[in-house]
Amino acid sequence: MARSPTPSFSYVHVFEPGTVPAAPPLLLLHGTGGNEHDLLRLGRTLSPGSALLSPRGDVNEGGALRFFSRIREGVFDPAEITRRTHALADFLQAAAGHYRLDLRRLVAIGFSNGANIAATVLLLRPECLGDAVLLRPMVVLDRPATAGSLAGRRVLLCHGSTDPLVPPEHRQRLAELFAAGGATISSQVTPASHALTPRDVAAAQAWLQGATAAPANPAPGPAPGGGR
Repeated sequence: MARSPTPSFSYVHVFEPGTVPAAPPLLLLHGTGGNEHDLLRLGRTLSPGSALLSPRGDVNEGGALRFFSRIREGVFDPAEITRRTHALADFLQAAAGHYRLDLRRLVAIGFSNGANIAATVLLLRPECLGDAVLLRPMVVLDRPATAGSLAGRRVLLCHGSTDPLVPPEHRQRLAELFAAGGATISSQVTPASHALTPRDVAAAQAWLQGATAAPANPAPGPAPGGGR
């Protein structure tokens, strides 16, 4: 594991070089209260041999790190989200140049707040990501992708059927925002709350491998917690 010594990077982060050239590089984005180490195990589980880039959220909410702030639960400032999204996208471009990553192959694996910032990067700066696995996402910026901007991209949305933090209507609306840009959307609703389950991990593994369904008996996997 190596942390870049370059002081110009705007996000504290961890980078693990890939060992399998065919495996896509992964961008790991943690949930509220997490850090740059939280999703490393998940990344290794989902795509063994992939390069891993994991930034730390730079917003401190009462000691809990996030990628953008919130006015209150489920209420956000669009201007602040837009600013934070561009900041992360600029970091991705700098990191890609330094670590020699192909942004067209970079797959975001985001959980909760991390899933939400991954979603807004796709919507506002699609040149900075390839595909995305969004775990427990919600609509934080109700702005459809520009027509054609996500052509050829794939997005997996993993929701919990009893998630108290994500309104059910957000599931369809988020899919519509990506579909407006031409993305191919896959969606799974798991009988779960906000925390991840082995079924989510299995679905993400299958999707990354190009499969259309998760295994019947998904293997246990990490289940990070966190808020929007």
